[in-house]
Amino acid sequence: MKSLIKVLRTEDIDRRSRAKVKRIYSSNLLIVDEVGYLPITAVEGNLFFQLFSDLQEKTSIILTTNKGFEEWTEFLGDAALATAILDRLSYRCDKIQIDGKSYRLENRKSFLVTEEKNNGKKKAV
Repeated sequence: MKSLIKVLRTEDIDRRSRAKVKRIYSSNLLIVDEVGYLPITAVEGNLFFQLFSDLQEKTSIILTTNKGFEEWTEFLGDAALATAILDRLSYRCDKIQIDGKSYRLENRKSFLVTEEKNNGKKKAV
């Protein structure tokens, strides 16, 4: 998400960003990871909205987020904008909610647990 917002913000002044945006608009699939982890400004929210408004009905979009729809106003900072974006995103979509343990946390736990050589007990480092 952070990279996408940076590209959208700098499209008018950076040739590389302009090329990336052009590639996004010509893509069949856009995947945006970590939506909502960090709040965005009103300008960034408007750019985000414009992107999804333009891509609606043209490109498949996958978003990952840890925020429920009711929490989008918080990180976008604007209830009307959140409603407009969610309206476009939820039209003709499938929502898949995954509950369970974090893979990253489980992997971290196994990294932190070592087996003592002498008695075979597991010990956290």
